[in-house]
Amino acid sequence: MTPRHHSSSVVIPMSSSVDEADISSHDDKISTEIKARLMPTTQSSFERCGQRLRDGKLVSFPTETVYGLGCHALDPAAVQKVFDAKERPLSDPLIVHVTKSEDALELWDASTSMDRSEINNNDAQQQEMIQIESKALNILTESFFPGPLTLVARAHPSIPQILMANTGYVACRSPSHPVARALISAAGVPIAAPSANKFGHVSPTLADHVMDDLGREDVWIVDPSLDTIDGTGEHYFGHSVCQVGVESTVAKVEMYTQVNSRGTLGSITILRHGAVSSSSIIDALEKNELSQFFDVSDSVRFTSEKVSNVAPGQTIKHYSPNVPCFMVDATRQSQQSFNKLSEEEKRILSQSVIIDFGKRLSGYQQLVLAYRDLSVEGDASLAASSLFETLRWSERIQGAIRVFVPDIILEHNNEDALAKAVKDKLTRAASAVVVNTFA
Repeated sequence: MTPRHHSSSVVIPMSSSVDEADISSHDDKISTEIKARLMPTTQSSFERCGQRLRDGKLVSFPTETVYGLGCHALDPAAVQKVFDAKERPLSDPLIVHVTKSEDALELWDASTSMDRSEINNNDAQQQEMIQIESKALNILTESFFPGPLTLVARAHPSIPQILMANTGYVACRSPSHPVARALISAAGVPIAAPSANKFGHVSPTLADHVMDDLGREDVWIVDPSLDTIDGTGEHYFGHSVCQVGVESTVAKVEMYTQVNSRGTLGSITILRHGAVSSSSIIDALEKNELSQFFDVSDSVRFTSEKVSNVAPGQTIKHYSPNVPCFMVDATRQSQQSFNKLSEEEKRILSQSVIIDFGKRLSGYQQLVLAYRDLSVEGDASLAASSLFETLRWSERIQGAIRVFVPDIILEHNNEDALAKAVKDKLTRAASAVVVNTFA
């Protein structure tokens, strides 16, 4: 294969070491290693999980986006446990989850700094900047909380640096999922929660996914399917307890040091694509007469694990299945290219899985081990809701040596937020490697 972009690929270890001297058989070893515990969504369960979070321990729970691995956000020792369990670099910050907008505002410097003595009352421009930033954060939380939008802004001095990769900016959102909200309320503290998987692996949308990745960690996993009569309420393809299916949009609110040439005072930048679009954010600003103060743009990055980011989901290798994954160049997505395969390409395809979107790679369907289309019609909402489950499905195909996904080309003016999110997730799953041959 001839990759257009290339990044190193690392297989994330999925198990921890144990003392084998006390283990008499393979089965005993597996049972001894399992530490995670499934919890139902009963009131008593929420109370116990809430106490566990206050005590500095870990609880995994569903949100409308993906499953999170939660801890007490203001307890640095608890936050460290999340990084340890996920094998996550400290350069990748965590998102704080709250139920009320006012709880989010308390985390940000602009929302509280007007009452602090260090603000120079004689600096009119500085005060205006702070007032506009605070008003924007209020408007955006009122408009999009609860829901799949994370806001990043300058942190209040009390926020632990470990949450923020030492950047001074803290990310916060309010989930809409009733289980997440019930758990946060029961805990009575803000909960920091990245996706509940090993770092770099596919994000989880089912309790089973969390158990697969974190079963050997000391974590309780809230599982709504335990409340159904047969215990199978969330286990069917295309639907899951996490309805959106991909992580939240992340938008950074930042003020300039001085008014720029366009007369704007600050910027709102999309750092991670999700269900909320930049146009929706602009609409909210316009309705509240704030749009003239901000430049709104997309600035999604692809970084190494060594770079400290203000938002999660920026690393070039992310959401990756445990089988090498590649994007197929647009030139190999045409009917003409389907009929021009070498024998070696056919051999490779016979041992490969294709995850398609909008029938872009449908011409190869009969040649591969397994094929799934996230949405034959190209419906990004449907594709997003099953994307991570499908990436995990590809790992389970016996004999698969490669996974191929389409390189999705979007029009420059495409405002479909979930289409951008699906493209971004598939790009990172393939470490941004695009190939024009299967061999």
